[in-house]
Amino acid sequence: MTDPHPARGDDRAGAGNTPVWSLDPPTGRGSPERDILLRRGAIPVRPGGLNRGAPPAAQQSGALTPRPAALRRIAVLALMMVAAPLALTVVTAPPASAAETAQRIVSVGGSVTEVIYALGAQDRVIARDSTSTFPPEVTDLPDVGYVRSLSPEGLLAVNPDLILAEEGAGPPETVAQLKAAAVPFVTVPNGWTAEAVGAKIRAVGAALGLESRAETLAADVTRQIAAASDAAAARPGPKPRALFVLSTQGGRIMASGTGTQAAGILALAGAENAVTEFPGYKPLTDEAVIAAAPDVIVMMDRGGDHGATAETLFALPAMALTPAGKTRALVRMDGLYLLGFGPRTGAAVEELSRALHAATDG
Repeated sequence: MTDPHPARGDDRAGAGNTPVWSLDPPTGRGSPERDILLRRGAIPVRPGGLNRGAPPAAQQSGALTPRPAALRRIAVLALMMVAAPLALTVVTAPPASAAETAQRIVSVGGSVTEVIYALGAQDRVIARDSTSTFPPEVTDLPDVGYVRSLSPEGLLAVNPDLILAEEGAGPPETVAQLKAAAVPFVTVPNGWTAEAVGAKIRAVGAALGLESRAETLAADVTRQIAAASDAAAARPGPKPRALFVLSTQGGRIMASGTGTQAAGILALAGAENAVTEFPGYKPLTDEAVIAAAPDVIVMMDRGGDHGATAETLFALPAMALTPAGKTRALVRMDGLYLLGFGPRTGAAVEELSRALHAATDG
């Protein structure tokens, strides 16, 4: 959910006329996993409101009814929407007073939400986006929509005093309109290394006025990731050659190249990325799949159109000819756990490394 997020845009898997990578890989950068990561169960925001993930009792209590302050902000938004386009400038940190007093926070991005909960500030969160599914209790909160398709009306309806969002949240027009309505909007940077996860935690802590607590958590998580990665690198034998498959829609393999969350987690887990000829995600030709010669396939454990059973995957003619296809070596893990790069990443690295070697040993 790129990756540390290379260049962004509408680069969702299968969007537009994506060229198929063969012997002459296309250029360009993309990070589509955030667009389909955990999309399962997401409910589009209706134009006039938001998705209610709260229990019926909470809905009946009127807690989700827009407050006067929210109505004023929506009125300002309506005026700004008919004005000239706004320049997008994202707040990188709220004023110290705002960080200390923000009590109505909307969290956007699964890993950002995990960090907030790990810092013990969950009582200050009033709503979340559809990719925020861990810890499980967060799904009881109202759902303001998908991280890249946010509605300004839906966000303003819950009357937030701070929106904390991962890098790439948007669209940009929504962010600009929220700023025009005087809502603090903090962007949290992404990255696919132990150090980057630590920086993410510190950024969230600074936005919440919990710097000391965040520093302790960042140090612990960074050590966990480094230790798990070192242990993975020290495993005997050759590195497993892994291919991360994003989807198999239409019988085409959409795979990770370089600069993605998938590439980052494979590296931390001591695996060799089977495809390094292009950045982002691209569909592979049969020849490219065979040439990649993966020992093991890694996929997110999810259903829907982008999911594929082992039978479906290994029945693809090109896949059946690879070492992974011949041994049916497949590792599946929860998408947010595997690619979120948050507080649980150390455990994810250890689990992935163990699974990769179990799938390829012998």
